[in-house]
Amino acid sequence: MPIYEKLISLVKTLGADVTITPKKGSVSIIRKKQFTLIKPATKTRIDLGLKLKDKPITNRLENSGPFGTMCTHRVKITTIEEIDEELKQWIEEAYKKAN
Repeated sequence: MPIYEKLISLVKTLGADVTITPKKGSVSIIRKKQFTLIKPATKTRIDLGLKLKDKPITNRLENSGPFGTMCTHRVKITTIEEIDEELKQWIEEAYKKAN
């Protein structure tokens, strides 16, 4: 899936200390702690879980929903264009907080 591949190539650029751990039904992105979770939601949508403590919820940066306590927020991604500068900044912020 192109969305998944684009997300993986993005997290690989964050640093050499990033570990990508496939699990049953999802993929954990870990530094010292998990900071991002990639989970296929439907055939056309990926849910991206982010650990961004104290970050306000917006229309796009939703409550973590089904991720529960593993993540603080969720972004629903249905097109590759949604992996934009704003999303990259959130992933980078989650990465920096996971040290």
